[in-house]
Amino acid sequence: MENLNVFGPANWIGLLSSVFIILCLYFTLTFFQKLKTEDERGIKQSKFAAVFCLAFAILMPALYNLYIFSQMME
Repeated sequence: MENLNVFGPANWIGLLSSVFIILCLYFTLTFFQKLKTEDERGIKQSKFAAVFCLAFAILMPALYNLYIFSQMME
């Protein structure tokens, strides 16, 4: 437990999570723009990218917290 530095990786994960939320917003706006121009390929790509970024932004801190919790319970 002494070797576990909680505050270093937690700051980076928070920063990366924020970046992926911003990317999700960007791809969502791109999705609406492509929807207006009826670009089917662009619609699918931007929708997939927005969902992937949001999922990564939500799951990354959750998985890290589960890892920290399991390390503390040992």
